[in-house]
Amino acid sequence: MYHIKTFNKISPAGLSRLRSEHYTVSDAEEAPEGILVRSAKLLDMDFPKNLLAIARAGVGVNNIPIDRCSENGVAVFSTPGANANAVKELVLCAMLMTSRDVAGSCNWVRSQAAAGVVVTGVVEKGKSAFAGPELYKKAVGVIGLGAIGALVSNACLSMGMDVYGYDPYLSVDAALRLDRHIHVVKDVTELYRRADYITLHIHFTKET
Repeated sequence: MYHIKTFNKISPAGLSRLRSEHYTVSDAEEAPEGILVRSAKLLDMDFPKNLLAIARAGVGVNNIPIDRCSENGVAVFSTPGANANAVKELVLCAMLMTSRDVAGSCNWVRSQAAAGVVVTGVVEKGKSAFAGPELYKKAVGVIGLGAIGALVSNACLSMGMDVYGYDPYLSVDAALRLDRHIHVVKDVTELYRRADYITLHIHFTKET
């Protein structure tokens, strides 16, 4: 029987694969052989002597002390690409909201209503402050062309944007996921010069 400690809420779809006849899973395990974690920081955690593995429900492992795990023979796993589509959608959402200042316009309407102003009477004049630029025909720079970066690049291209990608570690598999109309540059400064928007999809390390 293996004991698995969870540090965050883990999807039941994943936990259901740990059958009860072989595993006990809870956030109360005191001497686990395995750990399941999302964003909780384990950097200062004292590892139990019988710990064998840590699995992260996410792509980055910056919240896990990799060096110490290696020294103690603790295997570390992550799940690259598992939430890639959700992140892609949030990136597009952020680009649209900031370009059009959607949050600002919502706050403006609320402030007018709170002041007792008839919003329909002032909206024509007030809305011009929140027009913002269209994404169409703008240039976006995508730094990091892994599972998320590739999806973001292709989606931006579909929206009529000019897409520049940069990834010094671009694999063959990742390259094959990119639309052929995406400009992959070898020098990140070229991306900086051309891009109206920049989005980063890279591991959080000292180097990056």
